Amino acid sequence: MAQTAEALAAPTNPASQLIERALSRAGGTPLVEGNTIELLIDARQNFDAWLAAIRGAKRSILFENYIFSDDDIGREFRTEFVEAAQRGVKVLVIYDWLGCLGSSRASFWKPLTDAGGFARVYNPPHFDRPLGWLARNHRKMVVVDGELGFISGICVDAKWLGDPSKNLPPWRDTGVAVRGPACHDMSVAFCANWSTLGDSSDFDAGPVPACVGDVALRVIATQPRTAGIFRTDQFIAAMARKYLWISDAYFVGLAPYVQALGAAALDGVDVRLLVPGSSDLPMVARLSRAGYRPLLESGVRVFEWNGPMLHAKTAVADDLWGRVGSSNMNVSSWFANAEIDVAVEDANFAQCMARQYEKDLDNATEIVLSNRRISKAPSASPRSRRPMRGAGSTSRAAAGTLRLVNTVGAALGNKRVLGRSEAGILLVSGSLLIALAFVTAIWPRILAWPLALIIVWIGFNLLASYMRTRRRPDKSTKPPDHCVPK
Repeated sequence: MAQTAEALAAPTNPASQLIERALSRAGGTPLVEGNTIELLIDARQNFDAWLAAIRGAKRSILFENYIFSDDDIGREFRTEFVEAAQRGVKVLVIYDWLGCLGSSRASFWKPLTDAGGFARVYNPPHFDRPLGWLARNHRKMVVVDGELGFISGICVDAKWLGDPSKNLPPWRDTGVAVRGPACHDMSVAFCANWSTLGDSSDFDAGPVPACVGDVALRVIATQPRTAGIFRTDQFIAAMARKYLWISDAYFVGLAPYVQALGAAALDGVDVRLLVPGSSDLPMVARLSRAGYRPLLESGVRVFEWNGPMLHAKTAVADDLWGRVGSSNMNVSSWFANAEIDVAVEDANFAQCMARQYEKDLDNATEIVLSNRRISKAPSASPRSRRPMRGAGSTSRAAAGTLRLVNTVGAALGNKRVLGRSEAGILLVSGSLLIALAFVTAIWPRILAWPLALIIVWIGFNLLASYMRTRRRPDKSTKPPDHCVPK
């Protein structure tokens, strides 16, 4: 039984075993002991560690990333993959179709496949699956020889390194390097995706690596329509006793999670949220800002990063628990994408994350409520108001849709008081509906013909799905527990 789960709940709580079991069920994965873990800050440190591991690979390289750009960084990794394949290492790469749209095509991978490696694209569009494109592989993971693994929020793209010629610093991002038995869970998670993209019968996970340290962690690997990260985030928000500090690149919190953060803050927990001040997805940034008010009113402290882009997805609680990975706190990552994170139950690692968070706040500006308006704090120091320790993508479309539905639903159903930030959504939505009604009344065929085509398309897809289901063998759909070459 991990002591961390007990400490997160209460130092002498006799129900600590129930807490541990609840954490395992929430994340959908057991706690794995006997590991070492290292915090890696920003892209250069992560890229150098990945490349060094790839160059030293002897048996296998499993590489999974949302964006793999055809730029200097992408080509450097491809060259290392090719050289590894040529010396007999099994190289398996999964890249996302939407994430790599316009950045690297199938031809980009020809040198690797010619050398004997493998590259598979995740979820390209299909005519008979009209909404299938919403599910993306948003993971950023590397496993080398089944013994060394990396998980982060970093994509293979040179923009993560900044541009010294233009005086642009690197994007702020976070990753980890893991050794030990947990690497086997990472390999199995890779296999769960690999096996959905083609044959995987030639691979075997092999033995679980030996224990090499004393760090306990969970590898939380989600698939579309699962919610292990969401359940874990909810659970930690409920368990935190002193502080919960969060960094997120595209925060568009669902009401249950926003309420969980607010409840923790009202209970005396020092809850903080660090988000980008300048985002590569301006629409998501505006949606995130639209949700500040309920957080601020409940006592959650919100900070905006002053650099070019904060892309880290992390959380740390009570100097006992920390999370690092690919999952953003929005509906896409929580429910629609394949994601992977590590939830670490180790005091030394959590304290290291807390120190990094304090350092990050030195380059952030606090957002406050002033005269019923949201504004930036006048203080130059984001830590002056309270002691630090108290007692390209589907995200844009999904987040926008969620915000629109929530706001319109609240207005029509009188479910809650709407904030000023939501007034623009109501104006645009109401105007568009009135315009649509006017056009439909005068030219009904303008709406009827597209609607008829959509209904026919949906009907065709349902029939196609029926035929596929009838032909499918009646056997378990659980993915095989393998993916590393025999």
